[in-house]
Amino acid sequence: MQILFLVLIFLVVMGLVLGIGAWWSRPNLVQQRVRNLAEISANPESSAEGMHEWRAKVRSMAAPMAWLSTPEEGWESSSFRVRFMRAGLRGAAWPVIFFGSKTFLALLLPSLLLLFGGVLGESISARVTLFAVLSVAMLGYYSPNLGLKLMITRRHRELQEALPDAIDLITVCVEAGLGLDAAMNRAGEELSLRSQALADELKLVALERRVGSTRASALTSFALRTGVDDVATFVTLLIQTEHLGTNVADSLRILSDTMRVRRTIRAEEAAAKIPLKLLFPLIFFMFPSLFLVLLGPAVINVSRTLLPTLGAVG
Repeated sequence: MQILFLVLIFLVVMGLVLGIGAWWSRPNLVQQRVRNLAEISANPESSAEGMHEWRAKVRSMAAPMAWLSTPEEGWESSSFRVRFMRAGLRGAAWPVIFFGSKTFLALLLPSLLLLFGGVLGESISARVTLFAVLSVAMLGYYSPNLGLKLMITRRHRELQEALPDAIDLITVCVEAGLGLDAAMNRAGEELSLRSQALADELKLVALERRVGSTRASALTSFALRTGVDDVATFVTLLIQTEHLGTNVADSLRILSDTMRVRRTIRAEEAAAKIPLKLLFPLIFFMFPSLFLVLLGPAVINVSRTLLPTLGAVG
């Protein structure tokens, strides 16, 4: 236990030093983003090829272990396919990397636990050891699912925040004389700096229209890929507008105002939850320290005064 305690202290101090150094030497985010955009615009093929090479290498390493975690019916027929689409993972390498990481973590974490348990030389019963190994293996197996869920949540938030701006761009393009498909394609090109995820989705809708899909089918696929309620509302509005023959620009303007009101309501709701979220840290962490600082000297003085008196009386 002493060795483990010293190792933990070393890791904490090293992490603090590295974190302070990274924060102190952090680059300017605006300059870094402008530099990345300039590099991508100057040589987009090399950056895409680099990403494909990296995914291919990771896929080749994860392929031998991926089959152990892949569902029996295949990931194409399972619920993971929709989740991959909603997380923005459309490459053929991502399922292999995902299921390979599940198997790798499920084997790595119990091995590390047994290794460090043997190094520390602690006498633990076989039942406790088995329970710990199974718990850590389950944690490693399901941790990629948690990461995938976090990616889906972050992407949903990004799409919700950027959708009103996209609707405004589509409205302006429609009022300028463009058709709805051309307006969505133009909005996808202009939104690349605001939200790359929404820009990619609008470009996919335009590509589906080019290969011959109907507008209703392309928009329905758009809502299915994203899984966002606001996008589903937007798709339903466009389909109903096409069927009923109403003015698209007026409908989109009303929808964008409604979505902005919803975004304001979500922000107010998140702000209203802050006091409740701060309640438990205050009770369990701050109040005990405050009571200890305020009442500690008084308790010490009382104990020094009363205990000798009670001992003398007894």
